[in-house]
Amino acid sequence: MDPRMTHPVYLVPAALKALTAYAYAGEGLGVPAETLEMVHLRASQINGCSVCVQAHSTNLKKEGMSDERLYTVAAWRDAPYFTDAERAALLLTETVTRVADRGDPVPDEVWDEVARHYDEQGLSALLIAITSINVWNRLNAATRQPAGAWTA
Repeated sequence: MDPRMTHPVYLVPAALKALTAYAYAGEGLGVPAETLEMVHLRASQINGCSVCVQAHSTNLKKEGMSDERLYTVAAWRDAPYFTDAERAALLLTETVTRVADRGDPVPDEVWDEVARHYDEQGLSALLIAITSINVWNRLNAATRQPAGAWTA
């Protein structure tokens, strides 16, 4: 599979700089790095972004995530490998990624569940992670960036 075009962030370097800065802005705000990577992976699975699914799966393996956890991120509701806080983060990820699927894009019961586990800093980190990966997923999907093209 060949991409439709050169990736837009390479054609518009200011976009690469801005998106990279935005993505990193959520780090160090109280959400474990592994949780943020799972958020990236789950949104990428939903959006069918092969580049990001490969990248974030690889990152999670490098960080030491077990095969059981990695293989079941997409089925987190039925897998026993996730903490309540991780489940809340994955629920928020699915809800925010699919905002058009319901009249109330982020229902109070979803928000309240996530807020039980994360303070406003943590909620901010999760929302930045979710929205930033959704931008990357959409850029990659629209331009048909193939998995493996960015790896050496």
